[in-house]
Amino acid sequence: MKENKIEITYKSVAPEELSVDDRELISKAKEMTYRSYAPYSRFHVGAAIRMADGSIVAGSNQENAAYPSGICAERNACWQASALNPGMGMKKIAIAARNVGEMPKGKEDEAKFQSSPISPCGACRQALLEYEHLYGPIEVILFGADNTYVFPSISSLLPFSFTEF
Repeated sequence: MKENKIEITYKSVAPEELSVDDRELISKAKEMTYRSYAPYSRFHVGAAIRMADGSIVAGSNQENAAYPSGICAERNACWQASALNPGMGMKKIAIAARNVGEMPKGKEDEAKFQSSPISPCGACRQALLEYEHLYGPIEVILFGADNTYVFPSISSLLPFSFTEF
């Protein structure tokens, strides 16, 4: 038996260490959490993608009582990006989340952003990975109020990915 090890390189950054463009992308992801429809989980996620031409396409999670018919913010954003910009690569994605949890009705907008970053689910990682295989690396910025992580690519989040398609 041979034991192997996987190492993932990422940066932990303060907001002032990010470029203006990256702070703009995070701001859009944060804004999208307020456009989320999450009456069941009360967990609001926003994602924003910087396209190859510099434009931004964003999405938010959208839940449905007929679970699992809803969609995560990351897939919402990447599928919109592909549909609105056929053939154009995606360069970066920023993700932010707010957990409304037990906040009283009508006070949800006061919920603070998660202190630690959240990471895309496996389905979102795979969906994004397919675009990465088409157009090249997609940098990942995971926003947290106390910490922000930057990964060089989607594949760094999904080391044993399904790539034979």
